[in-house]
Amino acid sequence: MNKTHIKICCISSIQEANLAISAGASAVGLVGNMPSGPGIISDELIAEIALSVPKHIETFLLTSETKVDEILKHHSKVKTTTIQLVDALTEGTHAQLKEELPNVKIVQVLHVLNEKSIEEAIEISSKVDIILLDSGNPNLATKELGGTGRVHNWEISKQIVNSVNIPVFLAGGLNPLNAKTAIEQVGSFGLDVCSGVRTNGKLDSQKLNAFFSAIKSN
Repeated sequence: MNKTHIKICCISSIQEANLAISAGASAVGLVGNMPSGPGIISDELIAEIALSVPKHIETFLLTSETKVDEILKHHSKVKTTTIQLVDALTEGTHAQLKEELPNVKIVQVLHVLNEKSIEEAIEISSKVDIILLDSGNPNLATKELGGTGRVHNWEISKQIVNSVNIPVFLAGGLNPLNAKTAIEQVGSFGLDVCSGVRTNGKLDSQKLNAFFSAIKSN
């Protein structure tokens, strides 16, 4: 079985980035301005962390911007290797993003609410580099765009993984106790974890090491 890629999200400092990478992370998530959820840091700090990590580590900018022009502006301030769109585009296209930033990976988050998510994933898979399946709800009055700590329906996630031809990350409620089961049940390219490896909001080295130990056999 190929190695499962692990993204540690909600990184809040260079020290946390180094801790995640030392434990085995292949990517770190850096959260820009959001309507809700944990881990929000300034664009200045995102840029500083992104610049500090080794070149082989992917840096994900989590942006809640939904217009291509605003997404491009946001990325220009931070220069990450990857842009994670936590909401659907309302103006412009993924093709425009890829044309403007040919060397930057584009990740579209899909919040798995029901089986309609399968059709959405298939439709979006030809437009982006990676799909990330999460447990938020963008339909609420205050949009919930990630960091919920909730597990969604992994059967739907498994169907999505089997239906698309691009990498899929699984997020939502992952922790050292269910990480191995997630890999076995869903078979995603990667796992994305935030609160499951934290204590009182801070990255916890014991939980982090337990998480990586749990998935070593995969």
